[in-house]
Amino acid sequence: MVHYGHSNQLRQAKAMGDYLIVGVHSDEEIAKHKGPPVFTQPERYKMVRAIKWVDEIVEGAPYVTTLETLEKYNCDFCVHGDDITLTVDGKDTYEEVKRMDRYRECKRTQGVSTTDLVGRMLLMTKAHHSNIVSVFYQQHTDNFGKGPKGHSPWTGVSQFLQTSQKIIQFASGKEPQTADTIIYVAGAFDLFHIGHVDFLETVYKQADRPYVIVGLHFDQEVNRYKGKNYPIMNVHERTLSVLACRYVSEVVIGAPYTVGKDLLDHFKVDLVCHGKTEVFPDKDGSDPYAVPKKRGIFHTVDSGNGLTTDDIVQRIIENRLQYEARNQKKEAKEMAVIEAMKKREEKTQEQESLHSSHK
Repeated sequence: MVHYGHSNQLRQAKAMGDYLIVGVHSDEEIAKHKGPPVFTQPERYKMVRAIKWVDEIVEGAPYVTTLETLEKYNCDFCVHGDDITLTVDGKDTYEEVKRMDRYRECKRTQGVSTTDLVGRMLLMTKAHHSNIVSVFYQQHTDNFGKGPKGHSPWTGVSQFLQTSQKIIQFASGKEPQTADTIIYVAGAFDLFHIGHVDFLETVYKQADRPYVIVGLHFDQEVNRYKGKNYPIMNVHERTLSVLACRYVSEVVIGAPYTVGKDLLDHFKVDLVCHGKTEVFPDKDGSDPYAVPKKRGIFHTVDSGNGLTTDDIVQRIIENRLQYEARNQKKEAKEMAVIEAMKKREEKTQEQESLHSSHK
């Protein structure tokens, strides 16, 4: 998948240098090393290109980053998160570049991983964004990605904690200029995917100098019109996901469902866009876009991509068993590494104490 945890990693990487090239693996490589990919390779290539800190991507990048790869793309160093990545046979993927001091590390984003998101989708109960943590969810949190031998710190379910600092880091900080066309769109933008990217790109292309504002509905509102256990990502996670997209200038966190006079006047909106998806009426049965329609500033845009969050969840559910196996396998591999690291540490300590007793 491509999620805001990856975006945060790319943001940190970009800050370490001037030009960021991102290697994206093929479906084949991912299937071999990790398990079935959720997003297809063309989807992932396009999504990574849409992340605002990315300058260039390498399609079908090798799973193991070698010095040769760095030289080929004229890179001074490579960056990875502070979790371990292992090849099929359990080797550290970055061994060579670490040895040659061409490796830098960035911090992992607590509270999100593909494993966790897959887990939430497999769950399909409302518990993950309610105050009452159901027994089901607790059990899931305990079992999911948990091999028989304890719990890996890199895989598993944890809660994302939003901070104002994180929002500032992701925000564009740009004010709209006089010549800008201010375009407003609203929605859930849940499990931010290629359907959203294509839509936002189409919206962005509606003007020469677009300033795109995305109104995000609160979780409760999304659940009212989407039902089931939507949204899968809470409003804090959805905020970062949308802010990371290069077509977006600003986000309204908890936008009113009805796009009314106050909102349009406050942001001096020139254009309101909606995709081809169904527009659900507001609680009182009214059309949320009545005012922009009356003002003649409402546009329906066709991105040519009908992918929805439902479709993504369907992909997971259809391959449920494969994904459950993937997560447990990943966990087991990580636990084995932790064991090995522990043993290595114990050995070093043993040798040190032997050494000191000989003195």
